[in-house]
Parts: sequence; structure tokens; C-alpha cells
Amino acid sequence: MESTKEFQEETRRYFDRLAKDYDDSCDGRFVRCMYREVIRRAVSLPGDRVLDLGCGNGNLIRMLREMKQVSCWGADLSPQMIREAGKNLGDGVNLAVADAASLPYGDGQFDIVICNASFHHYTEPERAVEEIRRVLRTGGTLILGDPTIPGRLARKLLNQAVHKRDSGDFKIYGKAEITSLFSTRGFRVHSWKRINYRSFVFEAEKI
Repeated sequence: MESTKEFQEETRRYFDRLAKDYDDSCDGRFVRCMYREVIRRAVSLPGDRVLDLGCGNGNLIRMLREMKQVSCWGADLSPQMIREAGKNLGDGVNLAVADAASLPYGDGQFDIVICNASFHHYTEPERAVEEIRRVLRTGGTLILGDPTIPGRLARKLLNQAVHKRDSGDFKIYGKAEITSLFSTRGFRVHSWKRINYRSFVFEAEKI
């Protein structure tokens, strides 16, 4: 069985390959359904310091800056994705290659953290949750969108096979499992919404 580091390197390579054509890829087309809901929520929240964790090529940051006066940071495991984000966003956005389990930001630095279609790639989800909480101010909000699959048995079967696919996916979550990860680590989870049968968005406030 692969170690988490080996799997993480495979994920990095996968998205490095995908970066230039991400918007036209299956992954890029899949995540679009969550964009509007994530942006709607981010615009409605107080605060102007925003981290997009797993920012990819910067699409969400670009959309958010068009609708709200914000200072944005973007982090992604893939250097090529960060390079594409730099091209797409230009000056004024702080971009970094970073692991979600070890973020290069200060305690309480952000008002809002966005994590869209990224969490299911994380090989150390508990540490990622703790890092998200650390970099959020008290009362700050995480907006998380991710894929799912209906039915506990279906998810179990998929997760048994997911590491055999060249997709970068580490684990697909159901509602109870992913909300428990956050609610047991200092978050108040609320406003869960299923976007379609394969994706969801929710908010989690740091308490």
C-alpha cells in the first residue's frame, strides 16, 4: 500500500499534468457546478482576507474579486497550477505552493477560507482541518465544496477502488463523516447544501 507521501506526490504530478488544460478537463468541468454557490456565500460573509485552499488555476479567486473588494491568497499543492493561477490573476494575489496539512500562514490570518473540490485529495484530513482552523480568525468561516456519492455502501466501494485510479482522489466523504471531522475540531458546521447528487457545499465557523 502506498504511503501518504507517495500518494501526495502522485496527486501533485496529476495536477501538474492537468494544469494548462484544467478548465476543459473532466475535473475542471465537474467543479463548475459549485462555483456559483461558493461565491454567493463568500460575498455574503463579513471580512476581506480570503484564502482559497486548493486554488488550482485561480478561477474562484478571479470570480470573487469581480464581486467583492477582498485581499486574496491562493495555495495549491501543484506548482504548475500555481503558475497558471499567476497567469490568470496577475498582480495583487499572494500565491504559494503549499500542503494543506502545513500551511505557510499566520494564526488567525484569514476571515474566510474557501476549499472547493480539494478536500477529497488530502492525505492527512485531520491535520488539514486543524490547519484551516489555525489560520482562520475566531468567528471566521470555511466554505467547503466537494464531490460525494449517495449511499454509504457505494462510497465504501468507491473508496476501496479510488487509489487504483489516476485521479488524485484520496477519499470521498458523506455528510456525516466530513461534518464530524470539523465539528469535533473546533468548528460549528451549518448551511449544508447538496448542489446535485454528486456534490455539496457547507459552511463551518471557527468557535
